[in-house]
Amino acid sequence: MVDTTDAVLAFLAAVLISWAVVPPAERLARRVGAIDEPGPRSQHKVATPAMSGVAILAAIEIAGWIWLPADSETTAILLGAVAIALVGALDDVFDLPAVVKLLGQIAAAAIPVVSGVHPDALTIPFIGGFELGWTAYPLTIFGIVAVINIVNLIDGIDGLAAGVVAIAAAAMAVIALSLDRFEAGVLAAITSGAALGYLRHGFPPASSFMGDTGSNLLGYMIAVVSIQGALKTNAVVALAFPLVILALPIFDTAFVVAKRIKYHQPIYQADRWHFHHRMANIGFSQRRTLAYLYGWTLILALLALALRLVPYSDDRGNFDLLWTVVMAAVILAAIAVTVYLAYVLEIIKGPRARDEPGE
Repeated sequence: MVDTTDAVLAFLAAVLISWAVVPPAERLARRVGAIDEPGPRSQHKVATPAMSGVAILAAIEIAGWIWLPADSETTAILLGAVAIALVGALDDVFDLPAVVKLLGQIAAAAIPVVSGVHPDALTIPFIGGFELGWTAYPLTIFGIVAVINIVNLIDGIDGLAAGVVAIAAAAMAVIALSLDRFEAGVLAAITSGAALGYLRHGFPPASSFMGDTGSNLLGYMIAVVSIQGALKTNAVVALAFPLVILALPIFDTAFVVAKRIKYHQPIYQADRWHFHHRMANIGFSQRRTLAYLYGWTLILALLALALRLVPYSDDRGNFDLLWTVVMAAVILAAIAVTVYLAYVLEIIKGPRARDEPGE
């Protein structure tokens, strides 16, 4: 039986393994030709090895096999991690067609789902719970693939996706442990540690990129952690936890897809509408962009933690005044930060702001 101590140890091990394996992963990337050349949408200036997600995979696999129970679900999760990293690695080397990449993502996501990594029922606040039946399988696969692509889409500047996932997974680890989902807590801690260890090399100016190898893998892991740590419980607000914690990449993806639809462009077509691109357009450096987006993710993660840990109600309609005030303050802070950044990004427009296709 794993516990909180195992989560801490697994986190530290994942940090060290990921950090140590990045240099050999860089050499591997150069050997196989996984090099990211500067382009019109990129913010780096020199050709950079782009397959350091191998280091994240090594950390997840080694720490996972040591600290997670050797059961069928763990085996399937870790095998699925290898499969999704392989899909990403092939994309980093050969630039796979979108359809081939999507099929690979679906196949990788199906590995844990058919082994039991899916919710049997779903509880939605104010609506109630209902059994999913056979629909649990396609819905869970769809959800995992969606999160994989959401994380992949924000991986546009040095350290953004890895940092967001490190923060999100750390929050999910605390929530999972508080719900007595200890295996999920350890898995989340490993994911956070693996992403953090890579950031030693991936923070701007990055010596290497994790590539689709890493972004696909981190998206897969954060999706699986959400299922194991929250959605498989009977907590009334379980669905809210991952949605709040991952609100930034979800907002970013929804905003970009809406813009592509508005201007009649394919939703899979690359552009410069992502939040980090908009920040670059208004003169933010990469580090300032990261500070804003990390801060946004952190305040949303704190909101999710407050929803779980702040005892503002006894679940029978009785509210504690002091803790209710604390909860309200956290919610207002999250709203204020979101509105402020929406204004900075010109999502909430001033009288002179105007969008053009491709901006």
